[in-house]
Amino acid sequence: MASGVACRLHRSGFTRLLLTDIDNPLAVRRLVSFCEALHHETWSVEGVRSARISAPEEAEGLWKKRIIPVIVDAENRSKDVLRPDVVIDAILAKRNLGTTMSDASLVVGLGPGFCAGKDVHFVIETNRGHNLGRLILEGEASPNTGVPGDIAGRTSQRVLRAPVDGVFQSDVQIGTQVREGQVVGHVGADEVRSGVTGVVRGLIRPGTAVVQGIKIGDVDPRGEVSYCGAVSEKARAIGGTVLEAILMRFNNSPQTG
Repeated sequence: MASGVACRLHRSGFTRLLLTDIDNPLAVRRLVSFCEALHHETWSVEGVRSARISAPEEAEGLWKKRIIPVIVDAENRSKDVLRPDVVIDAILAKRNLGTTMSDASLVVGLGPGFCAGKDVHFVIETNRGHNLGRLILEGEASPNTGVPGDIAGRTSQRVLRAPVDGVFQSDVQIGTQVREGQVVGHVGADEVRSGVTGVVRGLIRPGTAVVQGIKIGDVDPRGEVSYCGAVSEKARAIGGTVLEAILMRFNNSPQTG
């Protein structure tokens, strides 16, 4: 989600972006996640380039080249150095892990766990449906349903989850066609099997430590391999709303106070 937002902002002219992440990112849709720069030093998503940095002071050099810097900074201490005008909390933890309105002139929270006007300025609805991408000026997004979005009539069946705590291992590549019931990986001695026939659209990096129940993969029943390397329609919609929030705030709209 964060990478989709970053792509949309970057293409709209907001090139002074910084992405922060944990040391071992848990991204499933790795082909379209800038966090892969932490493993490969550089990474591109739909033509937008990113590169790993080790200190926030290194961001300026990449900005001049129109490259998005990515840094390991789980506690977002970089904001204290760079003092950004905008902070977007796209962790999608379903709860607020410490973001406050004092973090920047505009602070936006994606999804449930935030209250607009209390701990962030705006909240953006991330639940699929009629209100997806709605900018919330007061109150909260829909509660977490625990049910993945419907794709081709499949919801929970298309999501791969860790059966136990342990380390995920797999030889399956993103973009591989799999059958319902096919083994796509292991956590320890426990098999991870696909619940649908389709294309592996996303898979957590092999060798990652996982906890039972965490999402570790996504099988797309539509079977379209090209979707694996494309930002999702959901991320695009939410990225557009982040852009709306920025313009609303800094164009001094009466609605923002």
